[in-house]
Amino acid sequence: MQRTKYLLDEDAIPTHWYNVAADMPTPMEAPRGPDGNPVSPDALAAIFPEAIIEQEMATERWIPIPEPVRQGLALWRPSPLYRAHRLEAALGTPAKIYYKYEGVSPAGSHKPNSALAQAYYNQQAGIQRLATETGAGQWGSSLALAGEMFGLEVDVYMVAISYEQKPFRRSMMETWGASVVPSPSNRTQAGRDALAADPDNPGSLGLAISEAVEDAASRADTSYALGSVLNHVVLHQTVIGQEAKQQFELAGDYPDAIFAPCGGGSNFGGAAFPFVADKAAGRDVRLVAVEPDSCPTLTRGQYAWDYGDSAGLTPMMAMYTLGHDFMPPGIHAGGLRYHGDSPLVSRLHRDGIIEAAAVPQLGTFEAGVTFARSEGIIPAPESCHAIRAAIDEAEACTQSGEEKTLFINLSGHGHFDMTSYDRYFRGELEDYAYPEAEIHRALEGLDRAE
Repeated sequence: MQRTKYLLDEDAIPTHWYNVAADMPTPMEAPRGPDGNPVSPDALAAIFPEAIIEQEMATERWIPIPEPVRQGLALWRPSPLYRAHRLEAALGTPAKIYYKYEGVSPAGSHKPNSALAQAYYNQQAGIQRLATETGAGQWGSSLALAGEMFGLEVDVYMVAISYEQKPFRRSMMETWGASVVPSPSNRTQAGRDALAADPDNPGSLGLAISEAVEDAASRADTSYALGSVLNHVVLHQTVIGQEAKQQFELAGDYPDAIFAPCGGGSNFGGAAFPFVADKAAGRDVRLVAVEPDSCPTLTRGQYAWDYGDSAGLTPMMAMYTLGHDFMPPGIHAGGLRYHGDSPLVSRLHRDGIIEAAAVPQLGTFEAGVTFARSEGIIPAPESCHAIRAAIDEAEACTQSGEEKTLFINLSGHGHFDMTSYDRYFRGELEDYAYPEAEIHRALEGLDRAE
């Protein structure tokens, strides 16, 4: 039994990004400064070009995609949607399982969807250099690719534990011309302070963001580029869900539940947000953000005002958070090791529009192996989280006899994560649920958001 592929031609690449802010039941609040007052758009001009700031604050439903960005996306988009017949058979489930495969991009993940847009807008603004962070390396490699395409220098602060665990991601970035350093580093004050406190600091996305923001703010020729969390990043990723809706029309089907990994939120938002309008119109679809037990932002965090980085250099946002000084364990799903979450995802979760689930590390690798042995694609550890939750749902369908339609955003391949799979096969990985006492400690002093 073969998987069924649903393809679209290049003309089907969306012409506009979908802005979920237009359809949210609760309006978004503006970011705040340390004094508690709203931050004006001008305050962001030190690290972002004007076009990005406008998108960050936008409330209109549809935002045009510049033609040079669409031409860049056409290198791999539209990405395919598959019906996973072999996985269904392996599970013995009556559920129908579909997955959209973002691993077809040159960087092997969904991240170039935003990297191309951010590189384009910075080039148009006369910026010569971009500073950024990366966790597992998907975002860093994507921005390196986009920088090469649009003629920009790219410097990447890569979370130290991932810098060591994922050397080939580092090689990809360098192949596309980027400079990569482990974070924390001695290049910034935030990095030096972290190393002084702990010379063996494994790093975190929050800390790497601090370094990249500090770097960008210190040079007039440099902007900061973020791979997730902020509104404009999630906006750029909505090409995924828009294509998926067209592909489900080709299949004559519609999902009962959508599962996507969630770290900062762009992966989940890109797949799920275009379905929010359907849900608001009365369509019954579950939107499930899946995160690690070891970094349980949505499932065990607090909805509060918090910084997006460890050093407090960014504005404060209303979001689910584990506290900006949260230091996650060195799990292998490096792209999900973030203390906070997208304000858009957080608000929708707060309002009950979306759901969240947390899954353990060993279970995610087990699901990834099951998927690879049936569908042939080796998924990235981040993607394995969505696969785990979808398999659990499919197995529940087996017990109940329900014939649900399940949709997975398979956000990237695992070709550069094989050391993680090696450790899983050797029995060296462990489950780790973050201690409740540590979560309470990290949340002390934060102002709750409504």
